[in-house]
Amino acid sequence: MNHHTPLDVLITGSGPTGTALAVDLARRGLDIRIVSKSEHAFDGSRAKGVQPRTLEVLEDLEALDAVLAGGSTYPLIGIHLGPLAAPWRMMRNRKPSADVPYPNTWLIPQYSTDRALHDRLEQLGRHIEFGTELLELAQDTDLVTAKVAGPDGIEEITARYVVGADGGSSAVRKQLGIGFTGSTDEQDRMIIVDAVTTGLSRDRWHMWPRTGGKFTGACPLPGSELFQWMIRLDTGEEPMLDEARLNERIRSATGNRRITLSDIRWTSVFRPNIRLAESYGQGRVFIAGDAAHVHPPAGAQGLNTGIQDAYNLGWKLAQVLAGADPALLDTYEAERMPIAAAVLGLSTKKYDGVAKLDPSSLKRGKDEQQLALTYFGGPLAPADSGRTTTLRVGDRAPDAVLTGRDGERIRLFDAFRGPHFTAVAHGLGAADALDRLEWPAAGAQLKRIAVGSPAERADHLLADSAGTLARVHGLTEDTLLLVRPDGYIGHIATEDILTSTRAAVQALTPPARSRTQASPGGAA
Repeated sequence: MNHHTPLDVLITGSGPTGTALAVDLARRGLDIRIVSKSEHAFDGSRAKGVQPRTLEVLEDLEALDAVLAGGSTYPLIGIHLGPLAAPWRMMRNRKPSADVPYPNTWLIPQYSTDRALHDRLEQLGRHIEFGTELLELAQDTDLVTAKVAGPDGIEEITARYVVGADGGSSAVRKQLGIGFTGSTDEQDRMIIVDAVTTGLSRDRWHMWPRTGGKFTGACPLPGSELFQWMIRLDTGEEPMLDEARLNERIRSATGNRRITLSDIRWTSVFRPNIRLAESYGQGRVFIAGDAAHVHPPAGAQGLNTGIQDAYNLGWKLAQVLAGADPALLDTYEAERMPIAAAVLGLSTKKYDGVAKLDPSSLKRGKDEQQLALTYFGGPLAPADSGRTTTLRVGDRAPDAVLTGRDGERIRLFDAFRGPHFTAVAHGLGAADALDRLEWPAAGAQLKRIAVGSPAERADHLLADSAGTLARVHGLTEDTLLLVRPDGYIGHIATEDILTSTRAAVQALTPPARSRTQASPGGAA
């Protein structure tokens, strides 16, 4: 069987990274397929922490409600020292604020996160092709040809682009011959088990530490009777995964004979990998998520970094397919690789701290939440770009609570939601520039928001009644903010507003010959 008409994008891998990318591209109307070597959806709890920035991404992709319904905030850690259990707060739960609507890391087993994204993809009329393995890749200047083996036999698929989100053992990365620099400690092994557990309270993430960094842990998984058990093995110890020996191993480690595991759903023997790809792609083929970087488990960073890889790459692929300069795709690696390198350092430090019984290694704060990650200084946000008193080009655009014409409260993120760019004009001069800003008919469209001053072509005329926009975004004068489809600031203009914004737009959109005056309300 052959797919003769070239796809826009072929995605390999059906985990959170690949499915998030598929959702983003599908909502943009692109012709895509997503294939997975696995026979079915992943059924383990593995990556169970979703960070605040990722929750914002999931809201934009319209998968957040299911994620919130399937999870909870983290419980206190219960550190068992003999007969006593000392409570320890891993992170301080915060209340939502005008600029950060989801301030807390969300505890949810990976199978539930996967299911939320898979369901969203189905809503968009697409499905994952399970049991379909990539065999070969070949590309020229225009197309990529992928040979895959699926339920119906061998098939050749042609696509304009291919993205490998197929995990740490990525077939796509190996086909490209991209090095995967780093290390795997074969002596440091951990059993991870999802099992129904009795004899243990569900209001704590239980930890039984030992010297030398060895420990046994049990984290209750929301929406189930399951705990995720983590058992760091001694050097040379054989991993015993059958129910009887697991029970005996856990009772010996915890000193609690009442604990009983049953109905084991998933097991894995984990070895800490610390690796970063030497590049994020070649030609028309890219890699993302664990295919590009793998992390120690501490800090809940891997899944989140992968989803945000997808979120960065998706709009850029769509723009180039619509006619933007292909150089825009070079910014994917330039923006995301430094983020992955920094995250690897953070999660490795946290994991090493466990071996030293360092309590700070259990703490989680703003570094893990990924709200402060920035592309400032990168190719789309040079260091001499404009800024406000609180924001630079390349920073995450914060939320704000604004007021509509009838006095209703409107979140800025509600206006951001969707596959478009957003221009926010604050002040009369910026509103005038907003009216005169041209936008291409091809590619992602522009949603125009005027705050505090009228603009004829604005999709929304809003007021900053509580002053949250001015305060959080640091606006002290007429300012036009251009927000990218991934929620990061693409341009800040306070002087020569129209001219500078026009120049910034050229790097992000199809060429000038495609530009037409967009009609009011024409945002996608």
